Amino acid sequence: MILPIDGTLDLHTFLPREVGTLIPDYLEECRKRRILQVRIIHGKGQGILQRRVHSILKRLPYVGSFRLADESGGGWGATLVRLLPGTTE
Repeated sequence: MILPIDGTLDLHTFLPREVGTLIPDYLEECRKRRILQVRIIHGKGQGILQRRVHSILKRLPYVGSFRLADESGGGWGATLVRLLPGTTE
């Protein structure tokens, strides 16, 4: 599957087991393209996927910060991520 790198990652089309590698790979590709503001759509549901996403983000050294989106950006069904600029090859 070809995934557009446009700063929005919608996890609805992926299996939960795929997000552990998908999120870091996607964010790295965003950094390469100098996209430093990213929106990850995980949905509202029971919050399980949201907690998994946040757990992954906490471990990535190039994530400057993240927070739940406001209502215009998906509310608690989406997380906004600020990536740190850096040298990537």
